[in-house]
Amino acid sequence: MGSPDVQIRHAEPGDLARIVEIYNHYIVNTHFTFAIEPFAVGGRTQWFTQFSENGRYRLLVAVVDSEVVGYSCSTPFKSRAAYSTSVETSVYLHREAGGRGIGTQLYSALLQGLIDDPDIHRAYGGVGLPNDASIALHEKLGYETVGTYNEVGYKFDQYWDVRWYQRDMTVKL
Repeated sequence: MGSPDVQIRHAEPGDLARIVEIYNHYIVNTHFTFAIEPFAVGGRTQWFTQFSENGRYRLLVAVVDSEVVGYSCSTPFKSRAAYSTSVETSVYLHREAGGRGIGTQLYSALLQGLIDDPDIHRAYGGVGLPNDASIALHEKLGYETVGTYNEVGYKFDQYWDVRWYQRDMTVKL
């Protein structure tokens, strides 16, 4: 079975409900995000407004057969001004969209757009451990391990580690 025909584009307001649905699955069922309570669409509207088609903070979606099956975004790494040339990157796929190369296409498209932005120096991604697929994706796209926060999050009645990855955004994909 080949990879599906995937369209990667900037997210539009009409995509927000599907983005929230995808993310809520990870909130409820995994330790991959440390959010605890699922979001209502209205609760993510402010978050959505930070993104633009150009600049540091972007939100892309993967569309297959007219349906959003995943999203990838870059958000502020930290709020203090000296961190402004760094972004945190994330990618989430619908639970049935994994293992078909969609995540690689989506994350690559995000990174390619950010590489062309001279105001971005580093990208960081945190991976809740264990998560072999996310580790492989980050390493495949040029991220390097910079450290692990041990037992930094508590969810599902246990502590979880987060491994941090860094990508030099002056290096082309």
